[in-house]
Amino acid sequence: MTASNPFADLLSRQPASAAAPQAAAWMQDIESATFATLRAGTAAHATAHLDQACRRWPDATRLHWLHALLLREDQAHEAALDAATRAADAALTAQLRYETGRPAATHFAAARTAAPGDTALIRGHAGALAAEGQGDDALALIARETAARPDWVEGHAYHATLARLLGADANAIFAQAVQAQPHNLALRLNWFHWLARLRDWPAARAVLADATRAFGDTQALIIARLYLIAESGEGDDQPDLFAPVADNPDAGLSLARVRHALRCHAPDHAAAIAQAQLATPAASLFWPYLSLCWRLLGDDRAHWLDRPDAFIRTIDLDLDCAALVNLLRSLHTAAAPYPDQSVRGGTQTDRPLLFRHEPEIAQARAAIEAAVRDYVAALPPPEPGHPLLNTPRNDLKFAGSWSVRLTRQGHHAVHTHPAGWISSALHVALPDAAAMGAAPAGWLRFGAPPPDLGLTLTPYRQIAPKVARLVLFPSTLWHDTIPFTEGERLSLAFDIRPPRF
Repeated sequence: MTASNPFADLLSRQPASAAAPQAAAWMQDIESATFATLRAGTAAHATAHLDQACRRWPDATRLHWLHALLLREDQAHEAALDAATRAADAALTAQLRYETGRPAATHFAAARTAAPGDTALIRGHAGALAAEGQGDDALALIARETAARPDWVEGHAYHATLARLLGADANAIFAQAVQAQPHNLALRLNWFHWLARLRDWPAARAVLADATRAFGDTQALIIARLYLIAESGEGDDQPDLFAPVADNPDAGLSLARVRHALRCHAPDHAAAIAQAQLATPAASLFWPYLSLCWRLLGDDRAHWLDRPDAFIRTIDLDLDCAALVNLLRSLHTAAAPYPDQSVRGGTQTDRPLLFRHEPEIAQARAAIEAAVRDYVAALPPPEPGHPLLNTPRNDLKFAGSWSVRLTRQGHHAVHTHPAGWISSALHVALPDAAAMGAAPAGWLRFGAPPPDLGLTLTPYRQIAPKVARLVLFPSTLWHDTIPFTEGERLSLAFDIRPPRF
């Protein structure tokens, strides 16, 4: 077997039938090869081979299940759903129906009869109910299941998220959970971080104080307190705030230290902390901050990294947006955005948008994929160490896709996309000129630093939105949008994930 494609040799010695003596061992080898392929992220090289085996053994449900896993990883969701159905796998079928925008609540309910304690299925069931307009039932389900599992920290966090999206009191959910589990420090820390993402510093401070009274000064609570002081602005006159934990290599803590050093006008110190993280899996979190550091220091590496004139590109797609607009509007049912999103004055859809089954989405996805291929083909030659240029340029896959609907004074806060390689904005509906407001209201802006860092850096570039215009740019590049006066600004966005070597 070869490392790149272990299936070729396996299929060459395929048993004549499922009853053959060596069939069970062969099937085990196929399963091992499938999971090795999934771990390596090379499903694209295996799906066609497994398809051959499935056609030869149409009644082998295990083969269809393995094929469905590979197809899903390869982002061929329609074919994956068909394979999961053939495999009669209720859980995978439910998940794929949910991911493709189909009704899935009854399928999750059926899957849970065989695995009632599976928390992933519980969460999927609640999410599907909410997506199908049964918000009260979704909240009742997750409330019942978290009550039965009071130490299920992730469940309480999802319960709070779901409550926020549906317009209910999310904070009360954590309060009730802590009351039921007063000795669960992880639960209190989760509540603290939830409030910190919302930048509700008074409430976060109260949660932290109560946790400290209950548990004393644990290392986790000390770090949380330092984070609160730094991010709330209380510590802007304390450059040595993080000195007691400077030797801790945790990526999240290092990021807080970088941000604090920038607030304290020490970009050289911030750059040193960030550069130490570039050899770690968290590197994508730190490249955007290195850009800020280098710009403040007058270091030419800022231009080497960002190159806004070369890396920000606009493509006008041949796309009929009228039907797409109606579909996207129907998906914006949330009462508020997720707590860690950049959306202000609007909502963002859940689930991977470009995996949905509707023809309007399929048309948009085809146009987007073609534009991304052209963008990648036009990139400069590979450069060692560069986060955009030092990667393979094949096997382009989505890291996420969504729609954002903004209304009066809506905008995106300054942010980047750590999970992506290439990011985007595709506008599908805009207010008329009078409602938008005087330029640059509603425009997309690149290179402005997060305002809470207090940095005086000029944005690189501003781009006027236009219906059916796709903007592509590196995921490490800071960007935001400028508030507009009135109307609706509807967009579709996605990240392309970093290709693997």
